[in-house]
Amino acid sequence: MMQLCGLQKLTLLDFPGKMACTVFTGGCDFRCPFCHNASLVLRPGEDGFVSESEFFALLDKRKGLLDGVCVTGGEPLLQPDLPDFLREIRARGYLVKLDTNGSFPDRLRALVDERLADYVAMDLKNSRERYADTVGCAADTDQIDESVRFLLSGTVDYEFRTTVVRGLHRAEDFPAMGRWIRGAKRWFLQGFVDSGDLIGTGLSAFSPDEMRAFLLLAQKEVPSAELRGI
Repeated sequence: MMQLCGLQKLTLLDFPGKMACTVFTGGCDFRCPFCHNASLVLRPGEDGFVSESEFFALLDKRKGLLDGVCVTGGEPLLQPDLPDFLREIRARGYLVKLDTNGSFPDRLRALVDERLADYVAMDLKNSRERYADTVGCAADTDQIDESVRFLLSGTVDYEFRTTVVRGLHRAEDFPAMGRWIRGAKRWFLQGFVDSGDLIGTGLSAFSPDEMRAFLLLAQKEVPSAELRGI
């Protein structure tokens, strides 16, 4: 069974151009200090679980009103039952958006090959050289790179997104990230927001003017880059 730790019954923002609901899975292999879902990562189920029957009852009730389902976390690809879960969503006629940190490229590719995901949003945490510092643990950037290459191949619609945090990101990181994902269809730079449920402490956001300056650096490598939520 899936470990479902939360459910947002309606979102107009998470799935571009679609009305959707969002379901949150527990657990993650990263420990990003800026993660705004710390309880999902460190203490999954602390506030209880959402049963699969409750979730699918919502989908049945909202048929014709919702276009799709956003599956986020935590890291959804950690869930061994994710393929079966997505098959059930698909059987009900819904589109699927999958959020991932990119550390499981083989699992990602298998889901896309089976057409179980229509849109993938991958977090690009930082330049390869600074990845471990940013995610709070050892990170296999070869695996991250494999996911990057897969998305850049255009097999599935996608976006990259980077949450920008003072103390973790520097100006030179943005051209480096841009070179890594050169040719990307979409890349969003997001300002850090303290949700009150963080893994780390003492973190802060850059100003809107600083974010716009970072965007210009990013756009030198990825002209399609944009700011989100600024």
